[in-house]
This record gives sequence, structure tokens and C-alpha cells, in this order.
Amino acid sequence: MWRLYQYPLCPFSRKVRLALAEKGVEVELVHELPWMRRDEFVDLNPAGQTPVLIGDRGAALVDSTAICEYFEETIERMPLLGASAADRAEVRRLCAWFDQKFYAEVGHMLLAERMYKRIVQRAAPDGGALRTAGRNLEHHLGYIEYLLDHRRWLSGTTFGLADLAAAAHLSVVDYLSALDWHGHATAKQWYSAIKSRPTFRALLSERMDGLAPPAHYDKLDF
Repeated sequence: MWRLYQYPLCPFSRKVRLALAEKGVEVELVHELPWMRRDEFVDLNPAGQTPVLIGDRGAALVDSTAICEYFEETIERMPLLGASAADRAEVRRLCAWFDQKFYAEVGHMLLAERMYKRIVQRAAPDGGALRTAGRNLEHHLGYIEYLLDHRRWLSGTTFGLADLAAAAHLSVVDYLSALDWHGHATAKQWYSAIKSRPTFRALLSERMDGLAPPAHYDKLDF
């Protein structure tokens, strides 16, 4: 069985977990806090970042995109990148959008202010940073709405990795009590459909030590 080094609020680990669950790949979860910089973990990934996936023979797969593409190439079940070269390029573009742009403009700030400062630094969040993240989030939700006005799923005509990447990042924002769906009914309906998938259930049941989610977090009717 594969072992996945991760922590509950790592959006990149969530993306991998969702993709592997859709592929039917079982993993053993290893709780890893990357900011602790454990020597043994840095030996596995010199970047000191989660997720890291270790196979039975000790081979290490690092980086959420590399991990997801590895299983896309090796497991035919539930293709997540699309049928054509153009489809796959668009899915990869949107995965990069959420993993890079969304994370930099929204996720990273919220994790720093509402998770790291609380459970590691024991400090109060910066209200200005939270307001900036909120404004950025509103723009990203608007972009999701725009995409869904022109296609059934973010990935295109079929459900795919772009949907999982976006949902992984948004689920962390939701856990941190920062996700407001007001004015974004289409995006909310899309997220509800993904949240209702059996592969999403494990994420909804997990908790980050020292930090509880809002009451609606694990409810399918929100």
C-alpha cells in the first residue's frame, strides 16, 4: 500500500487524495507537519513540502501534479485529464490556476492567518490580510461561475482533475470559515455535486488538531 505524507489542511494533499480515491488507489495516511522540517521528511523531499507518496519499494513521488499524472499514466480507471490533447491542456491549465494563482492569492494567506498563526505561533490573524484574501476569493468564485456558464464541469464536458483541484482548495477555505457562496449559486451547486461524491467523505470527517471547522463544513446540505 502507498503511504501519503500529508496534513489535513494541505490542499495539495487533498487534491492527491481525491484523485487517488477516484482511481480506486488505497493509501495509508502519515500525519506530517511540513513546517516542523523533520530530517526524515526532508530526506524524502528536500523541498520540505507535502504531499509525498511512498510506495512499497521505497520509491518517492513528490508534488501533487507529478503524483496525479503518475497515476493517470499507470491506471486506466476513471480518466481525469480528458480525451483529447486540447482537453488535457485545458485541465492542466486550470489545475495550475488553482495550485498556483488561487493558492497564492487566497489559500496561502488564509492558512497563514487562520491556521498557522493560531496553532503554531499562538498569534492573532492580520485583519488586512484576511480582507485581501476575501476580495481575491470573490474574484476566483466569479471566474468559476464564468467557466461553468460555458461548460458542464471545470474540466470540460466530463468531470476531471481540474474539478478535484479546485474543490480541494475550496474545501480548505471552507474549513477555515472563509467561504461565502452569496451571489455564486452556480459555483455552489457545482461544489455541492463534488462534495456529495463518496470520494469526498473522508476529507469531511477529518479535523486539524486545535482548529475546528464551521458547523456546516461536513454537511451535504449547506
